[in-house]
Amino acid sequence: MKIGIGIGITGSEGLPEVIRQVQRAEESGFDAAWLPNIFGLDAVMTLALAGRETSRIELGTFVVPTYPRHPMALAQQALTASAAAAGRFTLGIGLSHRVVIEGMFGLDYSKPVRHMREYLSVLVPLLEGKPVQFRGEEYRVQGQLTVPGAGRVPVIVAALGPQMLKIAGRLADGTATWMGGPAYLRKTAIPAIRAAAAEAGRPAPRIVSGFPVAVTADAAAARASAAKVFAVYGTLPSYRAVLDVEGAAGPADVAIVGSENDVAEQLRALAAAGVTDFNASPFPVEGDPAAIGRTIEFLAGFRRSAGG
Repeated sequence: MKIGIGIGITGSEGLPEVIRQVQRAEESGFDAAWLPNIFGLDAVMTLALAGRETSRIELGTFVVPTYPRHPMALAQQALTASAAAAGRFTLGIGLSHRVVIEGMFGLDYSKPVRHMREYLSVLVPLLEGKPVQFRGEEYRVQGQLTVPGAGRVPVIVAALGPQMLKIAGRLADGTATWMGGPAYLRKTAIPAIRAAAAEAGRPAPRIVSGFPVAVTADAAAARASAAKVFAVYGTLPSYRAVLDVEGAAGPADVAIVGSENDVAEQLRALAAAGVTDFNASPFPVEGDPAAIGRTIEFLAGFRRSAGG
């Protein structure tokens, strides 16, 4: 299991600081740096710039909302980022949420599954350098892109429910999960996407799973802090659904917290369940100001000890 780290998580960091975070992640030996695309920096552009300042680490979006971006425009942007990063860029995409797409952007969110199926039908061939002639209900696209030095850009899809997992398995390289605990991953998500990929004759999919993480002696305080920091995710329908599958009352119940041994045991369990890429989101713990630094140091050491 590869060990990556979330960067720019608060959304308040400026461009120089986020690029420096990526550089520090590379220096620490992490396999990947994952950047969210929320309401601050554009994740694809930021990682393209970071690609010019790094040499080894994978750079991935976790994730870019599809609705505001035409698939051909996003493919062009992603290929350019891949060229800037010498082929180390991975494009993570997702639907976002109805409250954002309809409430903020004023776009139609009534057919999310159809939207993602059509979006990938246009996006993936373009990222592979193939011409596209597609006529669907939402997209009618004819064209091709050529970006020297880009290579093939992998695509992972934020897929939590069964229909989206099936689409991700059939059309993309894997999935990005958030707020899905170990039972949900082991019993629901991983079997579903693997089966869909196998049915489509595709390679085994990547399972990029994001978790809040804190290495601390006070696990109770860490869970209390996680409940505050990640409270919004317990209210969004898609995350609420996977928390319910897990039997979790809220985000604090799926956070990975505890001593170094406790956290290491939980990471090994995720790897055994089939998670291929772990995306850590270190968070502050009230009463333990060193928690974030300690967590990052532990994760870097865990990655080294695992022989990655």
